[in-house]
Amino acid sequence: MTFLDRIRSTASLAAASTTLILLLSGAGGFAAFGQSPSQPAQLPTAPSAMTPPAQQPVAPPQQFQQAPAVAQPQPQTPANDEPITTIRVQANEVNLIFTVTDKKGRFIPNLRQDSFGLLDDGRPPVRVINYTLARNLPLRVGIMLDTSSSIRQRFQFEQQSAIEFLLQVLHVNDRAFVEGFDIQTDVSQGFTNNIDLLNQGIQKLRPGGGTALYDALYKACHEQMLTLRDTVAARRALVLVSDGDDNYSRALQTDAIKECQRAETTVYAISTNISPSKDRGDETLKAIAEATGGQAFFPVKLEDVAVGFHNIEEELRSQYSLIYTPAEFQNNGAFRTIYLQSRDPRYHVRAKKGYFAPRPLQ
Repeated sequence: MTFLDRIRSTASLAAASTTLILLLSGAGGFAAFGQSPSQPAQLPTAPSAMTPPAQQPVAPPQQFQQAPAVAQPQPQTPANDEPITTIRVQANEVNLIFTVTDKKGRFIPNLRQDSFGLLDDGRPPVRVINYTLARNLPLRVGIMLDTSSSIRQRFQFEQQSAIEFLLQVLHVNDRAFVEGFDIQTDVSQGFTNNIDLLNQGIQKLRPGGGTALYDALYKACHEQMLTLRDTVAARRALVLVSDGDDNYSRALQTDAIKECQRAETTVYAISTNISPSKDRGDETLKAIAEATGGQAFFPVKLEDVAVGFHNIEEELRSQYSLIYTPAEFQNNGAFRTIYLQSRDPRYHVRAKKGYFAPRPLQ
């Protein structure tokens, strides 16, 4: 048996031992992570948009188990100085970061894994690898400040609020960058942990010109987030301060959202529109934030912009992390939907709406 055959045999044995963790209930809801066959879940009726296809098979729920460690094959020492064959393996795992709040928006900690139900592309995952409260996950944060002429009178206060946010949120393993945008984008400071450099980057920005919001968002994800090469799992987020109006972009709103999803980046938006009524720009900010698993904040007075930054800071340090293997997964670059729901109707779960599967390795 060749070295490659032994690897394939090991992978087959590991796959055969995998236990289904989450299964659809016969009532069309979700099976919980830790549900036992002798204790059927009493799930609330799921909204129609979250109902899986009718042809999905129904199986009895199984006991939740952490995925067993799979021994990795060790490379053999080649004889006679033969060249080493490198085998590239693509991991099909999804790291889902989500937030749980009550009806007043307060974070709910210490929930067990059996408190939720999950569907990935309409199917329960093959297995759950890890579930934890991710309080200390390293952050990769981008501060995006709208520098168009429409926010000129509020710009200095927004700069000060952004600096205070970075002072509070950045820990030793975190990094951030600063980008201003009007009709063009200006990355005034690349990724760093140095607060002084980030402060200088924010102070360099000057307001003026039209607004190319979608172009700026697309560029931030494409050139900053997608180029990250972290050796550890990290939380990626953009903090977007803008009135949401776009009058200059070549990219569409859908283009910007898709690029955020490809970059696994959550968008938190703080509106600079402090008028009593919401306008089209506010709806734009809300749509972008919700599609990526974030949240939009709508201050009623200028001082509330700082409150929005503070709320984002709290959420970034108070989230759950769920790592799982999706069912019937293919590396084809297609978009896969995610439906995550709390079994307790008092709680609201906020997570990204889906993700793009990676393309095959070349």
